[in-house]
Amino acid sequence: MKEEILKVITMVQEGKIDSEKASELIAVLNEKETTASHNPSSDYLDKTLKIRVSSEEGDNVKVNLPVRLIKVGLRTGLSIAEKIPESAKYIKDINSQDIELILEAIENEMTGQIVEVTSPNGENVSVIIE
Repeated sequence: MKEEILKVITMVQEGKIDSEKASELIAVLNEKETTASHNPSSDYLDKTLKIRVSSEEGDNVKVNLPVRLIKVGLRTGLSIAEKIPESAKYIKDINSQDIELILEAIENEMTGQIVEVTSPNGENVSVIIE
């Protein structure tokens, strides 16, 4: 937002707009920032959380989840997955701290790789927001 305000100031200095118009524009920019800070950006909510699991045995899992569904689904999904014998070997290296890290990343609208876990037997788990 600072860049936008600087552009408004530059426009005043160049005589393109008067100070009254500059005040209106800055007020709109401040309102826009206030609204954005209370509501996560819709662009971010359209992103996808991608979970990738690969193992030495060739077991590969690819899960794509809309960021909009993550908060509820992440905690619930892990507790359900822990109860399924076939999935237990894939989630044994994921703990509640990893889940909290992902949730915090979403709250702060982070993108890119959030978590990477490599087990001693060559299994890899990656969590990415794109």
